[in-house]
Parts: sequence; C-alpha cells; structure tokens
Amino acid sequence: MATMFNRGILGTKIGMTRIFQDDGEAVAVTLVEAGPCTVVQRKTAADDGYDAIQLGFGSKREKLVTQPMKGHFKKAGDDNFRFLREVRLLEAGDDTPAVGDKVTCDIFEEGELIDVVGTIKGRGYTGVIKRHNFSTLKESHGAHFFVRHAGSIGSRKPQHTLPGTKMSGQHGNKRVTLQNSRILRIDADKNLLYIKGGIPGPNGGLIMLREAKKKKAKKA
Repeated sequence: MATMFNRGILGTKIGMTRIFQDDGEAVAVTLVEAGPCTVVQRKTAADDGYDAIQLGFGSKREKLVTQPMKGHFKKAGDDNFRFLREVRLLEAGDDTPAVGDKVTCDIFEEGELIDVVGTIKGRGYTGVIKRHNFSTLKESHGAHFFVRHAGSIGSRKPQHTLPGTKMSGQHGNKRVTLQNSRILRIDADKNLLYIKGGIPGPNGGLIMLREAKKKKAKKA
C-alpha cells in the first residue's frame, strides 16, 4: 500500500465567503476549485532517485506548447496542461496513481489539516514599515520627516552594512506556504474545497494543496 508523504492536488482560488457551522457560528472560508488533475509522469526511486507523481492542471493553446512537451503530455492523453507540479511519495505501492489517472479533491477529508502553497500578491517597492512591520518613530521632538525611516543600519565597527539587514525593497510576489489550514467542507460534485480563513494569492491564482507536514498538537 502506498503511503503519500504529501497527498497533493492543484487548484484555483475562487474567492472568500462565509459558512455557518452546526452550532450557528459564522466562519470565513476560502473557496478553492481543486482539480481534477491528471497524472502526467510517474517517477520511481530506481530511475529518478525518489518516488513522485507529476500532476498536470489547466490547459493552454496548442500553439504555445513545444514539441517535446506535446510528446510528454501525449503519454497521459491529448491535453495541453498549463501547470505541472510534483507530489512526493514516501513509498510506492499498488494503489499509487498511474499515468493518465485523475486525482480529485476526495483525496482529502473534512476537518483535515493541509498546507496551502501559493504566490502572494506583489506590492512593488515598499518601505520597512510595510515590508518588515517596523514601528514608526515618534512624530514629535525632532523626528521631522524621518518618521518612516529604518534608523541606523550599522555602527563604526564593522565599517560596512551587515548582510541580511532589513531594508526597503521588493515586497510580495513570492511563493509562500500557509501551514495547518483546515478543510471545513468538501463539495466533490463541483470540485470545491472550503478552507478556513484566507490563503495566499489573488482570485484565479494557482494554488497547491498538500497534506500538512507539521500538524498541530492535539489540545488536552
């Protein structure tokens, strides 16, 4: 029997709404259209050094697909996939998905903890207040127009700025992982997952959902 190190699937973020639980509490959730994804490639420890499945999701025009990728996609069908991602397996078995099989959102269960991987929105060039959550200086007693400055970036020794010093710069537009998000509801007919709270990325952006690596400890 196969034990997946990370059961994973690709999806599209739809947006946020709220649902009511059985006790009447209103909870903010994010809707994700998860799959169906197609297994494009099966990697094994003997050939590739590790066990994994490569998932294809979405589609794009045929003219945008190179000939080598067309041959790669043809093994799983005639679809021209827009996104390809790998899901690592702890060990392979008889129930491991084969090339051409479909992976749907029913690999997860309601109440399960998952990790959500996405690309957050780009904020452009920002200062240290917004980028690193610095505090502002007092707006009195001689601060003048240096209220949102970072302050000192070094001292006399060493006579250079240390690497890794937090400064202003590009903010956002990077891959982030939100750990231990909970699935509150699953609509398998519409391939919808209701995930508690917000998740990274804009509406319509690519999202990868996988089994949580660092599950929260159960409360006593």
